[in-house]
Amino acid sequence: MKLKIAAAVAVLVLAVAGFFVFTQKPAAPDVAFSTLQGQSFRTADLRGKVVLVNFWATTCTTCIKEMPALKATQEKFEARGYRTVAVAMDYDPPAQVAAFVERSALPFTFVLDRDGSIARGFEGVRLTPTSYVLDKHGRIVQKILGEPDFDKLHGLLEQLLTEPA
Repeated sequence: MKLKIAAAVAVLVLAVAGFFVFTQKPAAPDVAFSTLQGQSFRTADLRGKVVLVNFWATTCTTCIKEMPALKATQEKFEARGYRTVAVAMDYDPPAQVAAFVERSALPFTFVLDRDGSIARGFEGVRLTPTSYVLDKHGRIVQKILGEPDFDKLHGLLEQLLTEPA
């Protein structure tokens, strides 16, 4: 009988430990960003805000298609502490990225991943669009492959923006 109780307790302890291990949100990688204007910042500088890190390319039709909805999302939540960081992939020519950004007049922070280090830091991103939602503590809450379901994304952002920093 004691053996059965000990086994049951061991299973319960392992289940609880597993719950905490597998439900912990991973920290966003510590990477350096450089904007089109040459300003630098790191992932840690984004803490205190809810952030969408969006990997995109000018040659990606889905990426270009989702930009108006990303713009609307930025405008809807910006005043509450939301920020979009659009990361142009390393294979995208900087002049082409700059031309797109200039003619599009999007309210994001655009950065160039000149050497692929940002994409490598975020699980080796190669497919676009790929986005990561970060909470105010700099943890990855969700990874989105392809164009987001913007209703679901807005619901998640509403929730994250109400959480304490």
